[in-house]
Formats: sequence, structure tokens, C-alpha cells
Amino acid sequence: MATHYLACDLGADSGRLMLGTLDHGKISLEELHRFPTGATKMAGALHWEFGRLLNELKAGLKKAAAKNLPIASISTDSWGVDYVLYDERGLPLSPVWCYRDARTAAGLELVNGKIQWPEIYAETGIQFMVLNTIYQVVTEPAARLAQAKTVLMIADAFNFFCSGVARNEVSNASTTQLYNPIEKRWSPHLFSRLGLRADLFAPICPSGTRLGPMKKNLATEVGLPPVEVVASCSHDTGAAVAAVPASGDGWAYLSSGTWSLMGVEWPQPVINDQSRKLGFTNEIGYGNTVRLLKNIVGLWLIQESRRHWNKSGKKLEFTDLEKLAVAAPPFVSLINPDDQRFLSPDDMPRKIADFCRETGQPEPAGIGACVRCIYESLALFYRVTLDRTERLIGKKIERLHIVGGGSKDATLNQFTANALKIPVLAGPTECAALGNIVVQAIALGHIASHAAAREIVRNSFELKTFTPQDAAQWDAAAARFEKLLA
Repeated sequence: MATHYLACDLGADSGRLMLGTLDHGKISLEELHRFPTGATKMAGALHWEFGRLLNELKAGLKKAAAKNLPIASISTDSWGVDYVLYDERGLPLSPVWCYRDARTAAGLELVNGKIQWPEIYAETGIQFMVLNTIYQVVTEPAARLAQAKTVLMIADAFNFFCSGVARNEVSNASTTQLYNPIEKRWSPHLFSRLGLRADLFAPICPSGTRLGPMKKNLATEVGLPPVEVVASCSHDTGAAVAAVPASGDGWAYLSSGTWSLMGVEWPQPVINDQSRKLGFTNEIGYGNTVRLLKNIVGLWLIQESRRHWNKSGKKLEFTDLEKLAVAAPPFVSLINPDDQRFLSPDDMPRKIADFCRETGQPEPAGIGACVRCIYESLALFYRVTLDRTERLIGKKIERLHIVGGGSKDATLNQFTANALKIPVLAGPTECAALGNIVVQAIALGHIASHAAAREIVRNSFELKTFTPQDAAQWDAAAARFEKLLA
């Protein structure tokens, strides 16, 4: 008999409500509702339209109800680091800030005045990024923090909206740079040093926690029975990694979307001077595993470039950009995707051209050259990241699983196989939603184990394998690329 689950999967660009069906050892997905999530600029500041996003969820739930299927449970996953403040009545306080808002620079200054970076990393194992929650929350006005009874991460706020139970699931809590992965709790040391209330953030729960039935008023409004609400993996990368269709060991993953999250699933945190200097992060995954990974600016470079070209009247789909890149000459110019300038929005092609000029390279001659520059640079940065990962864990990686939206980009996948010189297995695309759903199924006892869940994903979706090519060309490009990382 088929079992049905709902996954609200929120990305920084778009969100969707997905119906997952588990039937005879296979899982399938159906998109019920898709909506834009993008941050809004008001009075010069970037924030999320939180109320609108909740209404989009309700619209999706009504579509789910119209199917008249027995739904077992629902859970939400989202990007990390962003949060919602709630007052004592349980109402959200506006605005809900976006991690790309410029105020984080002031937060960095405030934190640096109270505690040094090596001490923060030793406490959390999270790589330095100026957008991390630690640098956001300290910029909150004292009056707003005093008014706040609790803080929930974005996906956990959606689970709270559905269940009325306020919990921060550990995979998302670990992205804040306020969580201690050794002690497995919020860091009282950091809260004290930063002058934050010890009870400010809602309690942490493990991945796969059953929060209880959907609130009666919400269930009635959308036409659903009081289905179970589960805190699956509320961080989208945590969810995506939970569904990576891998078996055995010797594999790494790349969750490819707006961000590229590349790393390994590891049994314990790797927190030392080397991991700190190399910018590696220790986020928590399903079963309290560690996602030892590097956050890399990913398809954001393409998305922002396309946005700029569209504004200029050049309406191009991503498939058009890929074709133009393939036609452009190889290895003309390269960028360092880790350069801070690429984090912020607006006129990405100009930023790329500036980097190339400043490093003595030709500016990309047209759209295809610009996209090819991004593709090649990302693939070469993945190569550097893989090499550094192997050094940190003392183990060779034999294959790479690429999941997420970027797994559809055959050109980037082939370039990645070429650069890494190992096979690349691409798919599934909707891995965050899949991970969200399989963790729900494990929590409800419908799937026996995490290994069994990965086998189900493997049996349900066709993976495309890319084998390495053109080793000499890519080795030569890698030598050039290394010089840009200084």
C-alpha cells in the first residue's frame, strides 16, 4: 500500500510543496505548488516576506488536500543561517532578515570586538562566513531582542506554524555558528561572550523528531486531517545529504544549487587549525553524523549573471547559457569563486570582468565566455576542495555524487569529472525534498534504516555517470587556478 508525505522545500530562489509517495520499495515525487521566495529590498535592506511564504505553504496544502490522499506527515527544510524572532504570544516579529543584507558587516565588527575568530571556530567548527547567524543576531536592536521570547530557524519556523511546537532541529541549528557539535548543545560560552540570553534560541531536537499533529485551525483551513508534523532535517543540505544514493564508503557529495556544498559524511567533527584555515565547516547531518564540508558560491554566479542579462533585455534560459558556454573557447579566464565580491548581488558579469582584469586575464568576451569562465572556475575549485578534504580525513575519495538542481547541468558535471579525475554520479535533482521525505518515513517507522532509505532512492531514480576526460588540459588549468587562490 502506498504511503504519502509532504515536503515543503524552501530554496533561496524558489520554494515548492512536494508530494512524496513510497510504494513497493520505490519513492516518487510530485510538485504540487511552486512559488518565488527571493528576498525583497525595502528601505535599502534585504528581508524575506515571511507572511507571504506562509500563505504560499497554505496554498500548497489546499492543493494537497484536493487530492484526497491519506497524508502521513509533513516537514519543511530550508536554507540555513536565517531566523525568525517570536514574541511571547508566538507571533513573528518583522522584518525577517536575509543573510545577504549588508548589516552583517556591522555584526562582524561587533563580534570581533568581543571574541576572536579562532575561539569561535574551536567552539563551533563552522567556517567563517559573514552571513552566519552569529553575525546577524548581534545586530538586532536590544529592544527587539528583549521583545523576543524565542528564535527559530526558517524551516523550524514553518514546522512551528504547522504544529505549534517550537524546536530548532539540529541540522539547521548547527549552521548558526552558535552550536557546539562536541557538547551537542547551544554554546553557553558564545552566548555569554556575546551578551545573548541563554534561552533566546528554542531548544534543539534531533533529525527525525515527531513534533505532533498539525494545528486544528490550520488543518481545518486547508482541508487536511491533523497529519503528523516531523522535524526531519530542516537544513536543505542536511536533507539532501540524507538522500544521497551512495553505498559503502569512499564517496563525497556535492549539493549543487545556489550554493555548492561539497564534503563527506563523517562520524565526528574535524576541528583543528588546518580545518579552520582551509575554511571547512562541521554541520550536523541525519543520525548525528557530521557533514564535513566547504560552502562554495555555486550556481548563484550563473543566476545573478542571468538576472543582469535579463534586465538588459537578453532573455536567456539556463539551457541557452549552457549552449553558449560549450561554444566558447576553453580556459581563457578563471575566477576564484571564494572571493568575497561574489557573495553580494547586482551586476555579476561586471564583478567577474573586474576580477579577470585585476589578475591580468582577459575580460570574458560575451555571455558564453562569462558562463564558461564560471563553469571552469567552479570545477577547479571543486578539485581544490576535494584535495583539501582528503588531507583533512586522511582518506582518498573514489567517486563524487552530485545532487540538487545543478545535477541537471551536464556541462558542469562533465567539467567536474574532468577536474577531479574521478567518476561523477549525477542525480537525483530534488534531493532535499527526497531527504526530507525519507527522514519522515524513518521517523514514522515506514523505512527501517538510513541505509535502507538510500537504497530506495538508488532504486527509484536513474543516475547519470560522467567519466573524466582531457586530464592534461585540466591539470594545466589547475596549476593556473591555484595562483588565483592566494
